[in-house]
Amino acid sequence: MDNINKFQSFIILIMVAIGIILGQINIVQRYAEYLIMPALMIMLFLVFIQIPLKEIGKSFKNFKFTITSVVMNFIWTPIIVFILGKVFLHNQPETLIGFVMLMVTPCTDWYLIFTGISKGNVALGSSVLPLNLVLQLVLLPLYIFIIGGTSVSINIVSLAKGVIYSLLIPLTLAIIFRKIIISKIGIERFEEKWICKACDYQGYFLNLAIVSMFASQGKVLLENLQILLILLVPILLFFLINFIAGRFIGRMINLNYEDNVALNLTTLARNSPIALAIAVATFPDKPLISLALIIGPLIELPMLFLISKILLNIREKEQVA
Repeated sequence: MDNINKFQSFIILIMVAIGIILGQINIVQRYAEYLIMPALMIMLFLVFIQIPLKEIGKSFKNFKFTITSVVMNFIWTPIIVFILGKVFLHNQPETLIGFVMLMVTPCTDWYLIFTGISKGNVALGSSVLPLNLVLQLVLLPLYIFIIGGTSVSINIVSLAKGVIYSLLIPLTLAIIFRKIIISKIGIERFEEKWICKACDYQGYFLNLAIVSMFASQGKVLLENLQILLILLVPILLFFLINFIAGRFIGRMINLNYEDNVALNLTTLARNSPIALAIAVATFPDKPLISLALIIGPLIELPMLFLISKILLNIREKEQVA
């Protein structure tokens, strides 16, 4: 994995600061919003082109791991998010929607970095990536309506358009381009040359989207700095609950350390770029939703680093024992 993803938490802070500074220039603030959606669409195209969706069936070779991760990500996690959202964010409707969109979408990239750092089974974690991607694309609109739909008026047509523009178009183009490129140069050269570059450039375009977002909405954020504090407790509780649940369930189904780490990280790391793209397309007049999705990783990524250290300590103790 590339350095821009390894240090994404620190980079996000820099991009936020640059965006807020540039947003003080009136002409920049006025036109920055027009860069957000194109940057996110290109970023997601680069994410999707790395994912071999035709290999979804391979995830079921380890049926026990796959079923457990799917249940935790798409049944257990939405229940926890619903409870946390209603307890901590019931008076913050737009922040609640952002929180829901962030927490119910399993990660498709960063979790592999932290799985590797924790000496976990990266190959096993990778096996469920295509399945997680497809399921979250299908289920995210449903989660928004069920968990957050009563707090903010959601137009189903706008939500459908948001999913089409931000996800289906980049996904379709990525599938087509991936097939064409592999047919021309072969799968080995594609993985060696293209995936590395796509991984680099997806970070660049995500950063461009963040700068543009804060340049256009920086004043709104400065007026709502409490969002960071409001989100802090429910996000931290999510990580604590899911970490403990993942360790407990992994032991119940007799996963070894490496496989249990893969389960932990695929059920902890969240997919803020995809959720952000949908939010920008679906809720252009509700900037606090998008801001919640940008602020989320500022809490999430340091937590994943901390969890990686905890997992390594567990590994050392198990080896000594």
